[in-house]
Amino acid sequence: MTVVTPYRRLVLLGHPVGHSLSAVFQNAAIAAAGHAAVYEAVDVPPDAFAATFDVMRANGGGGNVTVPHKTAAFARCDVTTAVAQRVGAVNTFWVEEGRLYGDNTDVTGVRAAFAALGLGALDGARVALLGAGGAAASVVEALRGEGSVVRVWNRTPARAAALVQRAGIPDVTVVDSPEAAVAGADLIVHATPAGLLDDATCIVPSALPGSVRILDLAYRRVGTTPWVAACRAAGLRAEDGLTMLVAQGAAAFARWFGHAPDEAVMWRAVREARGEAASGPT
Repeated sequence: MTVVTPYRRLVLLGHPVGHSLSAVFQNAAIAAAGHAAVYEAVDVPPDAFAATFDVMRANGGGGNVTVPHKTAAFARCDVTTAVAQRVGAVNTFWVEEGRLYGDNTDVTGVRAAFAALGLGALDGARVALLGAGGAAASVVEALRGEGSVVRVWNRTPARAAALVQRAGIPDVTVVDSPEAAVAGADLIVHATPAGLLDDATCIVPSALPGSVRILDLAYRRVGTTPWVAACRAAGLRAEDGLTMLVAQGAAAFARWFGHAPDEAVMWRAVREARGEAASGPT
């Protein structure tokens, strides 16, 4: 029996989106729940984003926003959650009574990725954060209240400084090089687009202590990112952004439909699309 829902079309707006697995697992979860909706990825260049987003508002749609549109989406929403306001970025949106609402479920995804790395309490942990965009802001928010010491590096120091100022969290500072950020770190989080579609790597794994945990927020449609592969080959515990992707998608699904999805269905769809064993996160 089909469940009546307000949404018939959900979208992922980004540029590029060809690598995305969001439609794979969202459509699987939608079908399993019996909703009459379709989720699709739409490539939207930056100069077309505002008009596209406004069409979604006019049509009463919902969906996700990914790189490079998360801050632009935040600016165009009528109502944003407290989490989205602290992050300054929106990755999940929906329309209620003609008003465009925005949330940031990436924060939920980051916390799930921490758990996948076996990280429990992070009190006193030294965290290196490479990047200062919307994804990096989600990491800082996920660390709020954890008592971690966070060092942020970005190619543009002003962006890193703006991130720290917005966060308003003690023990979050800007450093002038990636080497300074990772020195003595317990956890390194890579939150830049490097490695998403190319073979760029961050820090040479041999320069890192064996106890450090690695989280690369990028992911590949097949396989993992070059940096995660290199870190694993060096014996380091490393995760890419796949766990974050599915967890934030599950939280977004709950926003749209008012109930949690079957995450086992989501993971099975992802594994099958990647040609892997149909299981949960590793």
